[in-house]
Amino acid sequence: MVDLGDFEPGSGESASGQADSNRSTAGDAAPSTSEETDAAATSADRTPSDAAETDGSSDDVAFERYDAAPAGQDRGIGAIAVSQGLRVAEDGDDTSLRAYVTTGNRDTVRLGKYLLVPYPDDELLFSRITALEYAQEFQTDDATEIHARRAMRRDEFEERDYKFVASLDPLAVLFEDESAGGSETGGSDAGEDDGDLKRRMVDRVPKPGAVVAEATDPDQIKTGLKIPADGIFLGHLSVGGEKVRTAAQPPTIDYRLRDDYDHGDPLVFRHTLVAGGTGSGKTHATKNVLRQLLAEDRTYEMDDGRSARLAVVQFDPQDEYAQMHDDNPAMDDATARRYEREGIVHGGHDDTLALVPKEDGVPYGGDNHRAEQLEFTIPFSMARDRPWLVAGSSLNENQYPALKHLLERFFREYGNSGTYAEFLTFLDDPALREQLDESGRVHESTFDAVKRRVHGVPNGVFDQSARPITELDHQLVRPGGLTVIPTYHLSTSRAKELFVLAVSSMLIDDKLSNAPDSSRIKETPLLLGMDEAHNFLADADTVQARKVISKFTEAAKQGRKERLGLFLVTQDPQDVAESVFKQINTRLVLNLGDEDAIKSVNIPPELEDKVPYMEKGQAVVYSPDNSEPVELVGLPVCLTRHGE
Repeated sequence: MVDLGDFEPGSGESASGQADSNRSTAGDAAPSTSEETDAAATSADRTPSDAAETDGSSDDVAFERYDAAPAGQDRGIGAIAVSQGLRVAEDGDDTSLRAYVTTGNRDTVRLGKYLLVPYPDDELLFSRITALEYAQEFQTDDATEIHARRAMRRDEFEERDYKFVASLDPLAVLFEDESAGGSETGGSDAGEDDGDLKRRMVDRVPKPGAVVAEATDPDQIKTGLKIPADGIFLGHLSVGGEKVRTAAQPPTIDYRLRDDYDHGDPLVFRHTLVAGGTGSGKTHATKNVLRQLLAEDRTYEMDDGRSARLAVVQFDPQDEYAQMHDDNPAMDDATARRYEREGIVHGGHDDTLALVPKEDGVPYGGDNHRAEQLEFTIPFSMARDRPWLVAGSSLNENQYPALKHLLERFFREYGNSGTYAEFLTFLDDPALREQLDESGRVHESTFDAVKRRVHGVPNGVFDQSARPITELDHQLVRPGGLTVIPTYHLSTSRAKELFVLAVSSMLIDDKLSNAPDSSRIKETPLLLGMDEAHNFLADADTVQARKVISKFTEAAKQGRKERLGLFLVTQDPQDVAESVFKQINTRLVLNLGDEDAIKSVNIPPELEDKVPYMEKGQAVVYSPDNSEPVELVGLPVCLTRHGE
């Protein structure tokens, strides 16, 4: 069998200088081992006279020697290449921007890294790596037996034998604006001598051979990505799950959500979605965001000129959010000091109240937190303006108007003090059934269907031995306060739904009304947080679902001017009604394994592909009115108590 490995010359070949020369040339083109490579390099370092002696030449030829030492040091990671075109265009698909990466920098280059390319006039092209590839340096066929066998015997990969090229996505042009008095983005401290750092859309092509360097200045990165300097802390900028490091202190880059009126309404009133599967860390992340919103110095301007702190009402299906009252025992002093230096609010929130739904015969534990507890009930009078509270999910278009008529008639007779039990007795009157049928107002079969649905409301929900929620507006909504409404202890999903929709509808109605029942609710900036939002805001072809979705859609549309924000948390974002979903500006997407769920959050494709592989705490932020889409790593430690 013929061995096609490295071909060793016979002993007779060494007697010929020409043969040695030929072999040396071939070795330079494709050295088979590291020893051969070193030998070739040693040969290249010899003086001309040494070479003549080695080659056995009798000619005494003298060559002038030149200093071949490199001038200066390498800058950056490589240079712009034009071998496959160099073009920037309005249509991103027509853009062709590539950089050759030198051998010493190839191991550190990753997809998603942020790079800078200088223009001749000191402006900078800020870009992101979108693709990496190796290409042949020489015209050769590496799909051969000889090449493969040599590669199998070689200990090291010869980088110099290949081109390494990075494809770049140009994001912005950075420039110094000497006329500006303040920066719009994170570059507030950049360029103090020459002006403020600004960004604009890419409108220039860089020069061929321009040096490409990794972006390491936090002001340049924040400005390039349009990240605000101040606002609500969400996490640290990352690439591929690793935090972006800079030469500054701290070396990480904080990502913040715009929270002022300089460029429109604060984004908290333009609504937020946190989406993540089980174990992705969405509750941990939500608690950390809510803790920032409840900071003592965070206020919002009202129409009457006042500044008021935000009130947060959080529906809690797993009894986790009342823990925000307590400090996290796992947070050590060093971590706490680091968070303080970075302007991250931490520690338990003293003004936390667990407002507990009262269901007859169903106790609430609440032994995993130290927050104050207060029970409440839903008075049946709330159904007067909200018939869908007792409609269930199966009334049709004929039955729902019949229910409304029956409720109106009942409350005319009994007043607002009428109870659910009295309403059931009211429907049991056969004379009423007959009268409505004969008058043509409600057909007897429709009457019977409505009666069955009303009897289907869980017993022990309305009119229990606790204060009505309608009398607790000052406890429910407190400037700077967190009100948690736990529902895990309730007996049925229907009971949970009823409590959540009753309280949330009361808040929304007063917020949007020109004649609210509660001035406290109307005049306080409010964030309505709903965990497992897909259970309450799903599209469905029922009267009740359409009424609920219509109410929340109106709240989402008018929230910004009424200082009302929705904060939705879900593992099934695809089930949230589209009319509500499309009003959400900020989407914090953690790990999702379901393809439909990933598609529904509508994030850029390059980030969408990463979502199934993100570890706990990693997230993608898509907030078009705040920044470019980016990856984040959340804090490893919850800022308040979390878990058992």
